[in-house]
Amino acid sequence: MLMLAAPVATPLAMPGLGAMGSPSALSQPMQIIVLLTLLTLLPAIVMSITPFLRITIVLHFLRQALGTQNTPSNQVLVGLSMFLTLLIIQPLAGEIYDKAWVPMEKGQMTLEQGITEGSRPLRSFLIKFVREKDVQLFLDISHTAAPRTPADLDMKIVIPAYILSELKASFQIGAVLYLPFLIIDVIVASVTLSIGMVQLPPAMVSAPFKILLFVLIDGWNLVVGSLMKSLVSP
Repeated sequence: MLMLAAPVATPLAMPGLGAMGSPSALSQPMQIIVLLTLLTLLPAIVMSITPFLRITIVLHFLRQALGTQNTPSNQVLVGLSMFLTLLIIQPLAGEIYDKAWVPMEKGQMTLEQGITEGSRPLRSFLIKFVREKDVQLFLDISHTAAPRTPADLDMKIVIPAYILSELKASFQIGAVLYLPFLIIDVIVASVTLSIGMVQLPPAMVSAPFKILLFVLIDGWNLVVGSLMKSLVSP
């Protein structure tokens, strides 16, 4: 009597993960979990390794210096920061697309090769804003020998060094933005106290003057223009 052979299941494979039949492969549910985890972390990664980091911090300092509380709202600041970031990284994204994604789509390179090729333009972009002191800090922490050229730096060193450098630069810009408005606050507080207006908060009196000064000097144009210039040509 003939026995019918059971259908042989074709092993499921994903790029870079291998077939399920191999010992090191991940099951399909595990692959989905890994993919969803990467998608969850993607916004935080993009916001940390792009000019979005500096732009949002500077705009936050500007709003605090003006004393306008929640105006502009967080949504407006984040939206403005996102569009300014897209404007800056558009050439970088195009270069990564041409050098990594297009060859991968055509089957001219593997996923690992595509990641390597795509990381080179990103590394070159980040290195422009990285301070040598921050790079040395993470080289010491990871016990890694200093490379011969900046292009040989590992991304695990470049990315945290970039974040620290951007935090320092954005706080420096924020401190400079605070100074003229702080002077207005000091002058208004001195005048109100000298004439005996103790019950009236000085911040309430100085707020219209700070907003008026900011509008008269076309502050948004100056701040955004200076930010963009510092990011385009560091």
